[in-house]
Amino acid sequence: MSEVSALAQRIDALLPQTQCTKCGYAGCRPYAEAIASGQANYNQCPPGGAEGVARIAKLLGRPVIPLNPENGVERARPRAFIDESLCIGCTLCIQACPVDAIVGAAKQMHTVIEDRCTGCDLCVPPCPVDCIEMIPVTGERTGWDAWSQAQADQARTHFEAHQARLEKDKAEREARLAARAARVAPGAQLAPAAGGADTHTQPAATAGDVPKDAASEAGAASLTAPVADEAAAAAARKQAIIQAALERARQKKAALAAEGLGPKNTENVSASVQAQIDEAEARRKRLGLHDGGSESLPGTSDAPDAGDDTKHRT
Repeated sequence: MSEVSALAQRIDALLPQTQCTKCGYAGCRPYAEAIASGQANYNQCPPGGAEGVARIAKLLGRPVIPLNPENGVERARPRAFIDESLCIGCTLCIQACPVDAIVGAAKQMHTVIEDRCTGCDLCVPPCPVDCIEMIPVTGERTGWDAWSQAQADQARTHFEAHQARLEKDKAEREARLAARAARVAPGAQLAPAAGGADTHTQPAATAGDVPKDAASEAGAASLTAPVADEAAAAAARKQAIIQAALERARQKKAALAAEGLGPKNTENVSASVQAQIDEAEARRKRLGLHDGGSESLPGTSDAPDAGDDTKHRT
């Protein structure tokens, strides 16, 4: 481990791990690396506050300086609260949360897991209906007085799990695309070349005249036939699973509506809000995130989709 990397690790251990990006970096670790490499100052973390600056200054052997107001102010730790009567289930807040602190499903109400929320504020800007409020929960205590090392360690664990899940989702999606391309490739090889001669006008070839390439293609075709049958059977099973998932989702939605628990304003939303929802759905499809129709887990934003039978957390 290099000296800069080792220093970054020690600085990261002093940060509150809220992953709020107020420091100007994508998370606590990137900020720690920027400090260690001299690319950022050590007074850019509002959740850590004055004590956080003092901690890093002591580690670096530097003077204690005020928190940079351009990055924010030290404040009581807030917690996200979702007004479930206004939530339209767009899943944008779930996608924004860095620690999977929001539970919900597409077109169903969302709620916050209080113990996971780090008060990062990242879920507020994406919400198209302004149903999320950040409520202070630590009274007069601010900075590290409103946070603990145990909470910071737990937040880091949740963030790392969140990142690992995103990487797994990406890898699985790429594997599905690669498998799909592999299934298509044999058919593409057997297709006649554009502008080729009409096979009906060509003289019949004897067994001895069959080129080696043609024989190889014929053999490949016979080998790919079972693969095609297996793919068709898998597609049929997949469609059956999707239909079952859609039915479970419809039943669950009906049950929630009967209890008055579902979103109450999903039908008549403004054009701008609908555009944001459509964009979120399109993004989910591009990422290969789909619904299995079962109960949502922390950080999920599942929606029925005809493209997959697998449920992922967003």
